[in-house]
Amino acid sequence: MASAPIASLAVSRQIAFHRLLVAARKNWLIDALSDALGGIEPAALRAQIGEYVPADVQQILAAAGVRDEDVFPTPIILETQPMLLGYYRLLLGAPQKTFYAGGTGRGQFKSMEERGVLRAQQKAALHDLCIVMGAALAELVRQLAPALTPRDVRELPLLTLGAQFQGSANNAIGQQATEAVFIAIAELVNDHIVARESRRLTLTNAAGRAVVIALAGDPDVRIQEVFGDALRNKVAIEIKGGSDRSNAHNRAGEAEKSHQKAKNEGYRDFWTVIAKHGLDMDKLRAESPTTNSWFDVAQVLARDGPDWQEFRSRLADAVGIPLG
Repeated sequence: MASAPIASLAVSRQIAFHRLLVAARKNWLIDALSDALGGIEPAALRAQIGEYVPADVQQILAAAGVRDEDVFPTPIILETQPMLLGYYRLLLGAPQKTFYAGGTGRGQFKSMEERGVLRAQQKAALHDLCIVMGAALAELVRQLAPALTPRDVRELPLLTLGAQFQGSANNAIGQQATEAVFIAIAELVNDHIVARESRRLTLTNAAGRAVVIALAGDPDVRIQEVFGDALRNKVAIEIKGGSDRSNAHNRAGEAEKSHQKAKNEGYRDFWTVIAKHGLDMDKLRAESPTTNSWFDVAQVLARDGPDWQEFRSRLADAVGIPLG
């Protein structure tokens, strides 16, 4: 009796997960923490470590070669980079749904992790948040056997992050990619931002005019410049986070529909951020002739590569600010 043929395996979901993982390194994992710590005055950090990390736990971490701040949040860290709340949440193994659930008092902090937004009310409550999270993390350190190691600090957050990715449907993966691109844009214009909301950035450009960058949907990101009492539509950005090559042309077609709508609304520039690797760009251009700039989503999420450099340059030019 002949055995059943061995079915082929798909890799598109894992490719999408890898892109999200690369973005997470910039926002919520140990790489992001290391970047933020480089801008914090060591003496101020040490003073807060003494306040928020119990002495016995400091001894355990020191013996293990683990830095206190790699495990414990303090207000100065979260003020420097609010998105790092996600790092400490992942280290605790707490899913977003339960961590920010209604009635916990933690829902007010969700915009810190997702958008890097820190409002005055949140800032005032950071002390209490760090006390609560620190108590749980102290118990984690005390109870782990064998003792916590630097490798554990790097890998434990990945277990929760992986479950978070796995629980996402394809549409949710695409949405996460869109939000990650918006975060990358916010980083690029950060020094010029005068008002920050969860889905909207307002900055002042070199000419002294206000520019609005909004996470919208159809198009995914809108760049508009304020002239008097009106908004002038400048750039429409469509972001396609999917990774299945067989559907790439469908995604390009969806971008075209959105860009046609944006064109009718008076936008002048049309960008599509999409998986380009291994695809025939001539065919993609045929699916979306309105797109006048194509950027590889993997490079934009990683903040690396020629497409990322071109994206940085084009964005700075579009909003009218110097490159940092």
